[in-house]
Amino acid sequence: GSIYAVPEGEVVLPHEPLLRIEGNIIECQLLETALLAVMNFSTLIATKAARIKAAAGADTVLEFGLRRAQGIDGGLTASRSAYIGGCDASSNVWAGRYYNIPIKGTHAHSWVMAFPSEEEAFEAYAKAMPNNSVFLVDTYDTLDGIAAAILEGKKLRERGHEMLGVRLDSGDLAELSIAAREMLDTAGFPDAQVIASDSLDEYAIADLKARGARIDVWGIGTRLVTAHDQPALGGVYKLAAIEEGNGEWSPRIKLSETVFKVSNPGRQGVRRYYDEQNDFPMGSIIYNQFNGAPSGRFYTEEGFSISAPPGLREDELLRPVFEDGVLVYASPSLQSTRDRALKSWRNWSRITNFANFPHGLDAALYEEKMQLLEDFGFDAL
Repeated sequence: GSIYAVPEGEVVLPHEPLLRIEGNIIECQLLETALLAVMNFSTLIATKAARIKAAAGADTVLEFGLRRAQGIDGGLTASRSAYIGGCDASSNVWAGRYYNIPIKGTHAHSWVMAFPSEEEAFEAYAKAMPNNSVFLVDTYDTLDGIAAAILEGKKLRERGHEMLGVRLDSGDLAELSIAAREMLDTAGFPDAQVIASDSLDEYAIADLKARGARIDVWGIGTRLVTAHDQPALGGVYKLAAIEEGNGEWSPRIKLSETVFKVSNPGRQGVRRYYDEQNDFPMGSIIYNQFNGAPSGRFYTEEGFSISAPPGLREDELLRPVFEDGVLVYASPSLQSTRDRALKSWRNWSRITNFANFPHGLDAALYEEKMQLLEDFGFDAL
């Protein structure tokens, strides 16, 4: 059979197919569970990471989620997906080895608790990791911890090294980060970073920034790798057409009283339109390839038809991966995939009003879908 897929890292709009599978019906059905398991979770986490990175702006975002992930295998997939979505590094050392993802992290509270005092814990850590000294300062009293980190930072400097920063993991992160920044600057460590963790996501980051928090690096764990606010992506796998005995293709549609569950029929493709000069997205249309090329006329959920402007660059979003059982696609490196994701997110995030953005079903596909609904006597739409 054949598999067509959206390149990994590309933004996909609502209702657009991520994959198109063609082949013997039994073999296609056997792929359903595996493909959904792979696609849904990876897409979910990459999307969550992109939202978090957008909230963080130019700040560094670290993925800290392995200990809260849904199993070790889920943690590895989450680290990879989060890196594609925009995280700058991960604390998951296995992901670093397996995928060559940059690794960054700090010591745990148990490190501090294993020593008679916080000062001795920091001293031992600085000796072991003189070029990676980020001190977790909230095991006991956070402000006392920052003072202890500054003391050790001065010792490090005497030995020719620099303290990288302090990490806050509890309390009022806005107030504590402001205090930490002031203490570090006063002590002569203006380049030392303030790292924050503790149940963070894009909403918490936006709130902390609005409150004037002085945080340079965000460590995101549970709410990223579990997609805490929406822990499942409802991607589906539907039969859209079947070849009859005479060689003709017959469209198939899934009906439902729930409007968004009504599927689209046919051999679906997605055509993207871009401004040639600045690569700005100008439209995205779902069409039935059995009807030929898309007309450029959209029927949108708002209930009106609009057309893509003329003279645009056109891209077919679903690219061949397997053709007649033969692999025809050269997988890009993880870094290339991440670069695509960051560029794609930047381009699409410039669209501020999707109500006037041409996207949705090609007019011919919409009419075909409505005819099928009428044939079934279904008028819920």
